[in-house]
Amino acid sequence: MGMEKSRIHIRFGSVVLLLGLTLNCFGAEQRGSTFKETRKMRFTQSEFAIGMWVEPPLDERADARYQELADANFTLVIGGFYANTPDKIREQIRLCEKYGLRLLCFAPGIAPNDLPDSPCIWGYGLRDEPSAKDFPELRKQVDAIRRARPGKLSYINLFPNYASLNTLGTATYEEYVSRFLEEVDVDVLSMDHYPLFKPDADGRDIYCENLDVMRRLSLQKGIPFWNFFNIMPFGPHTDPTEDQVRWQIFTSLAYGAKGVMYFCYYTPRGDEFPKGGAIIAYDGTRTRHWYQARRLNEQLRNLGPTLMNLTSEAVFRIGPNDDPETVLKGCPITQIIHQSVDPPLDYLVGVFGHKDGRRAVLLNNYRFAYTAWPTIEFDVPLEQVVEVDPWTGKEVPVRDDSPDMDGLQISLDAGGGRLFLLPAR
Repeated sequence: MGMEKSRIHIRFGSVVLLLGLTLNCFGAEQRGSTFKETRKMRFTQSEFAIGMWVEPPLDERADARYQELADANFTLVIGGFYANTPDKIREQIRLCEKYGLRLLCFAPGIAPNDLPDSPCIWGYGLRDEPSAKDFPELRKQVDAIRRARPGKLSYINLFPNYASLNTLGTATYEEYVSRFLEEVDVDVLSMDHYPLFKPDADGRDIYCENLDVMRRLSLQKGIPFWNFFNIMPFGPHTDPTEDQVRWQIFTSLAYGAKGVMYFCYYTPRGDEFPKGGAIIAYDGTRTRHWYQARRLNEQLRNLGPTLMNLTSEAVFRIGPNDDPETVLKGCPITQIIHQSVDPPLDYLVGVFGHKDGRRAVLLNNYRFAYTAWPTIEFDVPLEQVVEVDPWTGKEVPVRDDSPDMDGLQISLDAGGGRLFLLPAR
């Protein structure tokens, strides 16, 4: 793409926990530690993460603001923007506890043993977008927190694949992510990537390339991955439509993401954001994005329990010039046919294994400007297939959206996806 990363990325700023004075007390694991004891020290994700950055201000309206955040079906708060003093951090913890929100707490300058703790705290933010040269120091911090707060996450967010190699400090993006996993040894892999949605600059494919790296390397490591996506105008980025937001989310799901993060929730001030336009405006009022996020997040919360039981096995890309039957060899969906009046085929298909032995497949409409209405075939009889209803979370029989037509018709919203479960092979 040749696209430079926006200079704004102030998320977490240069916030780093200053652990240097206490690291010697929390060194590498003792030689006698068993594997079981080691696992207890690591974070295990228990539910799908629906997060955001730039949390609400902690002012006289904070209680109502956090209620509003929960009402929009968010589940995870990433702190550090307004919760930037001990008193404000305590207030943020209280509000997350009250409204059932998980928290990644930023507490710079606090020694590991003195970090705040609460059942709502999933972990502690360490750094945003490190270079490879930062990895050794970050590993020390991760080890220190793992010792002092076993079971909590040390959260570090990585650059996207359009960052310059000089910025990454490696020869390739894949080397950057691979070295990060090996040298820092985190429990969740996370990155931000904001695709362009312009007629003359379409960033969707490079977004998928980034997701593919995250998918493959997180599977090798045996940990989940999350990613930030865009919901506001800034720099070269247009203000996303609801369909474009939906596309970013369901594409991430097709690649196996176990968490999606909105950039941004509360509109930050600064030269990069002259339009404003995040989920909540400068003055604290809801933008249309709040209502969009609430609708999309409701589906994520309902799909989440099933998504957490799935392990990605493959992703198939069917483009307009592809023969779907050829591309889909080995996929639970064996054929996708479109009507002549509809746009040409354009889909992602994520294939998963379920913990209970079943298979799962997520069919994603790759177009964000048009709905899709394909005829599809599975590799088992239709009566053996169920769908996870995004509005209830229940497993329901697959609905034929055009019963008067031959075959099974599946309607897909622009950028949307549908999740099906099939018996084991």
